[in-house]
Amino acid sequence: MSSIASPVFTKPFSALLFDMDGTILNSIAAAERIWGDWARRQGLDVEAFLPTMHGVRGIDTIRHLALPGIDPEMEAAEIERAEIDDVEGIVQIADAAAFLNSLPPQSWAIVTSAPILLAKRRLEAAGLPVPQTMVTAEDVSIGKPDPECYLLGARKLGVDIKDCLVFEDAPAGIKAGEAAGADLMVVTTTHQHPVSTPHATIADYSHIAAKVGDDGKIEIVKS
Repeated sequence: MSSIASPVFTKPFSALLFDMDGTILNSIAAAERIWGDWARRQGLDVEAFLPTMHGVRGIDTIRHLALPGIDPEMEAAEIERAEIDDVEGIVQIADAAAFLNSLPPQSWAIVTSAPILLAKRRLEAAGLPVPQTMVTAEDVSIGKPDPECYLLGARKLGVDIKDCLVFEDAPAGIKAGEAAGADLMVVTTTHQHPVSTPHATIADYSHIAAKVGDDGKIEIVKS
């Protein structure tokens, strides 16, 4: 866990907002199987391409490539179908289910770049609860690193984004949370290299707990 001084362990929050892939579950193997096959079909350098697609909406990834003769919506839909079919190896980040189940249902949401059907499929595969509130790829006009998704998540929960703690892992999502004005906790389990960040970090959920006050506010405590 980060030793950097952070308000996340001293400030009570109205709500917690969680990215999904890499933050509460590990889907890297499945995602890279599907996207790797797609990239090879497009003649891309797979090793260089794969790091660029994490944490970003599939359609935005494809649009950014600007490949000639490619319809981003059709390609993204095809990839989504393949990802829904392939959930082999998807697992929760350690103790994520217990942590999420300890939270008041009305006080947390998932904010993911994945489409809704894929998000629910992966949550099921990882044994994680589906929250009452979700923001998915279909809900925003611009994906991460734009802050729209996190601002929408706060609005759906009826709280100010400045009273939210965002859990993220990928650079695009971290930038989105920062731009929204939230506090951040960075989950490092799936990082292949040490991360340098001004935010507090956790490897997984085994050393933190949520303490819910009489006012419904949530404090993150080290356990």
